[in-house]
Amino acid sequence: MLGFEYGIVQAPLGPDISGPELVAAVANAGGLGLLRAPDWEAPDYLRDLIRKTRSLTERPFGVGVVLAFPHNENIKTILSEKVAVLQVSWGEYSEELVLEAHSAGVKVVPQVGSFDEARKAINAGVDAIIVQGREAGGHVIGQDGLISLLPMVVDLIGDRDIPIIAAGGIVDARGYVAALSLGAQGICLGTRFVASEESYAHPEYKRKLVEMDKTEYTDVFGRARWPGAPHRVLQTPFFSNWKNIPAHENEVNQPIIGRSTIHGIEKKIHRLAGTVPNVTTTGDIDSMVMFAGEGVGLIREILPAGEVVKQLVEGAQLLVHTKFSGL
Repeated sequence: MLGFEYGIVQAPLGPDISGPELVAAVANAGGLGLLRAPDWEAPDYLRDLIRKTRSLTERPFGVGVVLAFPHNENIKTILSEKVAVLQVSWGEYSEELVLEAHSAGVKVVPQVGSFDEARKAINAGVDAIIVQGREAGGHVIGQDGLISLLPMVVDLIGDRDIPIIAAGGIVDARGYVAALSLGAQGICLGTRFVASEESYAHPEYKRKLVEMDKTEYTDVFGRARWPGAPHRVLQTPFFSNWKNIPAHENEVNQPIIGRSTIHGIEKKIHRLAGTVPNVTTTGDIDSMVMFAGEGVGLIREILPAGEVVKQLVEGAQLLVHTKFSGL
């Protein structure tokens, strides 16, 4: 699929959780790792990020771009560096951009959250489609559950040569096989890779992903910076106390509770900001947002990213051979 050994994609984890170390580890294990481009124009920084990743792996990888934020110069850098995959989400992209990417030898893979978005992606000539269900952690682009949306998109694509990658709540081999049975050719995992050794997430964030098992779909974090972008988060004590704040409240009038260095820039973190803590973050970590998908309760330990890929592949093969070989 798309020239990668296994149909396992590591989601572009924002704002900088999927750095070169994680992406390279996934690539070296045979999966597709995705860097996350900054949410502002930073072409020189992004070029350095890509080249650092190349110093850690000889295998291809990709970069995820959120189109809701400034991105034109960043995309130019991705194409000029001839990264294997440009992954896009949360915005409009043209057939001309897809053709430009193809001219540079770059494949385009959008993430969609609805049947209509999938239709637009097909018409734009994309190379694969990530179908995200409402079960996903982080910012959720659609309202449909994966188990209903995925086969609808499979039927829409029909016999076109466009691989479908399932995303939303998948963390283990059972979810992998379930996605395949619904017609997907691969899976995209976010939360499972946040809880990996190479992820740039704060240790306390990783610990909570192992210890906690409940999530909630909400819009309380980052309302001012990214309006209209609902998200799924861990039900931390802080979230439970603040989840019912009035719709007009947002992070702008809240106190500063910490600081992070994100893509080389020091940022102040206000209470209710939509920024997860990374390894540089200081302050009141427990009061910061922690994105997680519905499958978080199945994550029981922090593993090397390569081991995550290995367990997914071997576990799926075992399931198919032992549970379904007689069908």
